[in-house]
Amino acid sequence: MNTTEREEWLEAGRVLFAGPVTFERGVVGMEHLPDASLPEVACAGRSNVGKSSLINAITGRLKLARASTEPGRTRELNFFLVGERLRLVDLPGYGYAKAGRADIERWTKLTRDYLRGRPSLKRVLLLIDSRHGLKPHDKEVMDALDTSAVTYQIVLTKADKIKPTELAEVTEAVRAAIAKRPAAHPEVVATSSETGLGIDVLRAEIAALA
Repeated sequence: MNTTEREEWLEAGRVLFAGPVTFERGVVGMEHLPDASLPEVACAGRSNVGKSSLINAITGRLKLARASTEPGRTRELNFFLVGERLRLVDLPGYGYAKAGRADIERWTKLTRDYLRGRPSLKRVLLLIDSRHGLKPHDKEVMDALDTSAVTYQIVLTKADKIKPTELAEVTEAVRAAIAKRPAAHPEVVATSSETGLGIDVLRAEIAALA
């Protein structure tokens, strides 16, 4: 896109998230999902990858999603209503949690069922810690999304924690890893909830789906 088109694209994202954003509900079973009348964008990633912090940065609300230093804090599907135009969904983290096996299995199944069977799900933002790159758990999730034909976009988090040269290297490595994956969006977005890096781009990407 040209400069004018990009400015308009970014502005659409800014305008969307400048409006009302509210917590709608937390869901522990598929029967409690809200109706599928609005498009949905879900945030997924390993425990402690920074999902809640990123949602707060995207929405410009410091305490909308509960961020915690304890991995595995999000244990339900949390739905946020964005200007009556779409829903953001915070999914439970995978890979680690201080919880019993039965609880972990329950919310893992809930997440899997949601990702496979939600007609209003337009995209999954798959968050990857830029300091660590893609891990086996991430690749398993990408395999599942490819199989289910659910479009996903890689979002690198905590980009301010590494050097620019290292960030460039991990970005290229991720691009190469997803190049032949059928459901992967080609654009990899590097972000920082601390500095605001990439937040305007993510807002625009989400607004384009509303």
